Amino acid sequence: MAIDVKMPNVGESVQEGVIHKWRVKAGDYVNRDDVLVELETDKATVEVVAESSGVIEIIKKQGETVAIGEVMAKIDNTAAAPAGKPAAAPSPAPQAVASTPSAQSVPVPPTPPAKASHDMPLSPAVRRMTEEHHVNPAAVTGTGKDGRLTKGDVIAHMEGGSHSASSVAPSAPAFAKPHTASGQRTERREPMTMLRRKIAERLVHAQETAAILTTFNEIDMSNVMRIRSDYKDKFKEKYGVGLGFMSFFIRAAVEALKAYPAVNGWIEGNEIVYHDYYDIGVAVSSNRGLVVPVIKDADRLSMAELEMSVADYGKRARDGKLSVDEMTGGTFTVSNGGVFGSLMATPILNPPQSGILGMHKIEERPVVVNGQIVIRPMMYVALSYDHRIIDGRESVGFLVKIKECIEDPTRILVGV
Repeated sequence: MAIDVKMPNVGESVQEGVIHKWRVKAGDYVNRDDVLVELETDKATVEVVAESSGVIEIIKKQGETVAIGEVMAKIDNTAAAPAGKPAAAPSPAPQAVASTPSAQSVPVPPTPPAKASHDMPLSPAVRRMTEEHHVNPAAVTGTGKDGRLTKGDVIAHMEGGSHSASSVAPSAPAFAKPHTASGQRTERREPMTMLRRKIAERLVHAQETAAILTTFNEIDMSNVMRIRSDYKDKFKEKYGVGLGFMSFFIRAAVEALKAYPAVNGWIEGNEIVYHDYYDIGVAVSSNRGLVVPVIKDADRLSMAELEMSVADYGKRARDGKLSVDEMTGGTFTVSNGGVFGSLMATPILNPPQSGILGMHKIEERPVVVNGQIVIRPMMYVALSYDHRIIDGRESVGFLVKIKECIEDPTRILVGV
């Protein structure tokens, strides 16, 4: 019997995808839950796994566009596994076991203790990550349901161990090519990826549909830098992740959004939609383009949880492993161009949002403090906003609130 491998439904707004890379070859024997193909949509890269073991027949080639529900391959599940590659045992169905207990099944107590993470089955994505980075699952503490390992657990483990994400050399840009022979004038034409096409479409749409204006301020980073210096080692030891600037700015942004709710809203038709929750998008650069994963309910997260979320998203953005759900929503965005050395820029709105905060390079500059000229680490910050919903008073007040919270971080703790 042939099992169809179809383009999955990965989100309401996603209608098609491009086959980015086949992880198997035609005629290969695949086991159930093996990753077969990577699909690139206009939001994220999606992995499709085998629903059954068998020999695969590839129908759609790499680079082809496939619609939702379209057959990309078939798996002949009647084929025998080749010698040396036994078929994987079928995955247990927890619901079926729970509803039809056998005489040999072990009763489950009402509040079972958390199982060791190495006793729990790994998802395909987690299994792949542990294999690629040579991480022993038994050495990682799972925080998922019933003690299962999540990608965040593996990343946190690597951050705290020898496999630090910061020790991994960054990948060469996708457009990097060897120099041509002297005197040659060459050019190349390459099709835009779906993500790049979507980015271009959204940026043009933002410029055409919103009255975008940018206001600036500057922030003395002395106190935040002192806090990072004083507590970075203890923070890393306790939480397994570094203490960066992003968590401070996300918390400051939440406080500013509470004070100026229009910045956390957007326009729909003739109505203004105000959000009483704070889902903060974090702009992340990857070889595939700029992506904006969203930290949901950022106001409810601790500094450590914010830093872990940012580190997790950054790692998976570079690997192209963000899910569509993680890229959906967001009421406000924070972008840090300073990591690339940008001194000042005007960020573009991420529709339908009405505001985006731009962070920039920290640079020592002479400033006047209490009538004295002193050298301080300063950062320019920018707020681009939709002038249709946000007035100048609100935009300036918003940045002043950011400035107050960063220059006096105790305001973040007490919420003033």
